Amino acid sequence: MHEFELIKNYFQKLSKKSLGSLNLNDDVFFDKKNNLVISVDTYSEGSHFINFKKPDLVIKKIIRSSISDLICKGVQPKYYFISASGNKKSFSKSNLSKIRKSLNQEQNKYKIFLSGGDTIFSSKLSFTIISIGFSKTIVYRNKAKINDDIYVSGNLGDSYMGLLLLKDKIKISKGPLKKYFINQYYMPNIQLKLVEKIKNFANTSIDISDGLLTDLDKMINTQNLSYQIKLKDIPISNNLKKTLELKNLAKINYISKGDDYQVLFTASKSKRRIISKASSNYGVKITRIGSIKASSKKSTIFDHKNKQISLKNKGYFHTTTTLCKLDFKRNFWYVGATCTLSGCCGVGIA
Repeated sequence: MHEFELIKNYFQKLSKKSLGSLNLNDDVFFDKKNNLVISVDTYSEGSHFINFKKPDLVIKKIIRSSISDLICKGVQPKYYFISASGNKKSFSKSNLSKIRKSLNQEQNKYKIFLSGGDTIFSSKLSFTIISIGFSKTIVYRNKAKINDDIYVSGNLGDSYMGLLLLKDKIKISKGPLKKYFINQYYMPNIQLKLVEKIKNFANTSIDISDGLLTDLDKMINTQNLSYQIKLKDIPISNNLKKTLELKNLAKINYISKGDDYQVLFTASKSKRRIISKASSNYGVKITRIGSIKASSKKSTIFDHKNKQISLKNKGYFHTTTTLCKLDFKRNFWYVGATCTLSGCCGVGIA
């Protein structure tokens, strides 16, 4: 069962009296009366990160992934809670010291504060992060308008290349290039600088966790709309561009695999100058990649010859096709499952 079917069939009715739940179809809980914004994310070893050989980097990845939900809504994260399940090996003194050091670095970088948590003994390693911020308003999903421009911050695909390197699915000689991609996998460049400005121009938004096209579909999933995107306009780093050219790999196979944690949003054409100025002033790359269309037109991605591209996989989808436990994430509530595609979880089929 697809995650949206599960939410609709079993849980959506339970949230009707909670306006802040946003019908269980957004990245966060938003209590407008109290200006309270909350996101909850759970990460499991073997599903959301490959292993725990680098605990210092895994912790950075899950912290950034969690606060990314608030940032894309235009909310400054302030507090976080962390709960963990694991055993003596996972939480050895050495690993705990590395975790503490990384948390301290993330706190200083993003001005967030550890405020509580929980631990339990388990043979299965997992973490749950609750991120909290305060805001009078947020940028919601499903508020796009026909003819809106579609934008994305930063670059896409570097994290997926890092994942492939960690899984030995692709070979690059040891050196700065390999280190760059692996660092992008563990330490995505989330766009905190946009948090105060995105509400000035975005009509709707989401963070890219499951893949560009998957998340674009989710961002407008209750609206009677479609989208058109040009592959040539989707931003990738110079490092990824050079690697794809060197190994004769297709760009289309690297731009919608997830784990990018960039901000995806739409804005009216009248906002183009404001967005360009914000990009320049704050040193954040913001790229216009397409536009929102009426539902009468099929959602499409075009190649450099303006021909429609057919995709087998749009990104990572959460399903209940495997044994799993209920888990909060992405739509504030989703079903965590073994990854069937390469995407946010990091262990899918390459």
